[in-house]
This record gives sequence, structure tokens and C-alpha cells, in this order.
Amino acid sequence: MYAESQNDITRLVVQCAQLLLAYGAESELVEDISQRLGKALGLASIEISISSNSLVLTSLVHGRCITTTRRIRAHGINMMVVCELQRICLLAEKGIYGVNEVRRRLSRVEPRSYPAKAVIPMIGLSCASFCHLLGGDVMACMLTLLASTIGMSVRLFIAKHHFNLLVNFSITAFCINIVAQLGYIYPITDTPQTAMAASVLLLVPGFPLINAISDMVKGHMSVGIARWGQASLLTLASVIGITIAMQIGGIF
Repeated sequence: MYAESQNDITRLVVQCAQLLLAYGAESELVEDISQRLGKALGLASIEISISSNSLVLTSLVHGRCITTTRRIRAHGINMMVVCELQRICLLAEKGIYGVNEVRRRLSRVEPRSYPAKAVIPMIGLSCASFCHLLGGDVMACMLTLLASTIGMSVRLFIAKHHFNLLVNFSITAFCINIVAQLGYIYPITDTPQTAMAASVLLLVPGFPLINAISDMVKGHMSVGIARWGQASLLTLASVIGITIAMQIGGIF
């Protein structure tokens, strides 16, 4: 293998690893996909070191090493991107994709998401369902539906304008809690506390927490702790928004 070919393949592998980390894949999966893709494209071995916001990748062919470093900028969780990268790796292993085809496919990988008009009502219905499971009455479920629908609309609006995620969670929690307090201000439900609890469930950072635990269990302690810290900060931001709203509404 020529040095130019090794350089090209190394860039493709590190680009794949960078996309996986940026869109929420766990560290073990990133290592596995990177090593498999590199070997499928002709590299002898791939060594990768992952930290909270960067990765270092080394490729080896005939005793010649190439090391490259990339910075990771989180783009949010998107499993469609992760699945597409896994599909590229599988097809490369089967010999269907060569270097040129992998390069073309990687350049076309873009995050896709469901439209807001579908996400917002589904989030509202899911939070209302949790309210019902927690013992809320019909009016509490309706109030939860209203509060969580408004909250998700606010969250998507703020995200569209690229505000800091912590600010996003705090403002969203504030708006949700202000609406949910209607159950205390007006005697429309016997379980207003259930509506307040269920309506903010859309802000629980479940996926980052799962990834954090998975990384720590599998030996990626630094990445796991960083992800745990990020999830904890998101939770704290939500708590701050809820607390301010409850102080304004006099719930305490």
C-alpha cells in the first residue's frame, strides 16, 4: 500500500469515528467500527484513543504509522447517522464498497430528524401517558399534554437558534412549570403535583446517562465521566428553571 493510500484511508476512518462520537455513539462502538472499517479497506491495524472532546487515531501498514487527531463537536443524538455509518462499515467488510465508494458515502451522511409537527404532539402524548401512569386524573393529563407540548415547542425553537443546551433546558423547564402551575391556580384537577412532575419528563437526559454508564462499565472512564457530568449539568439546568418558576408562582 502506498503512503498516499494509507493517508486517504486513515482520513476516512477518522472521519467515520468523528461522526460517530459527534452524534452520540458509545465509545466501544466507535472503536469497533473504526477498527473494522480500517481493516476492510486494507489497513493492518487501527489504534484509537477517545477523550471527552477529541480522538487520536493511529493506522499501521507494513510498519509505517500515521497518527491523526480530531476535535469532537457534539451535534446532538441522531441514531440515523450512527446506523448509516454501521451500514457503510458492513458493506465495506463484504467487499461491496471500496475506498472511493466509502468516501462518497461518508460525504453524503447527514443527520435527519422527524418534523417538529410530528415530534411535538407525540412528546405531549407521551408525557400525558406518564401522568396517567403516575395516577393523575383526566384534567391533570390534559394539563400535562398542554405544558409538555408548549415546552417541546420552546425547546425546538431555542435549539433552532443554536443557543447553549444548558440555557435551552433551563428556559424550557421554566416554561413548562409555569403552564403546569395552572393546576394549582385554578381548581381544575385534584392531582396538580402529578401534572407538574410528568410534564418535565421530556427533559430527562436518558440517552447521555445510559451512554455514560455504558462507557464506564466498558472501561472508558474519562469519556463516561464526562458524559455523566454533561447529563448532570442538563439536569441541574432543568432544576434551576423549575425552581425559578415555582418561586414566581408561589408553589413553595
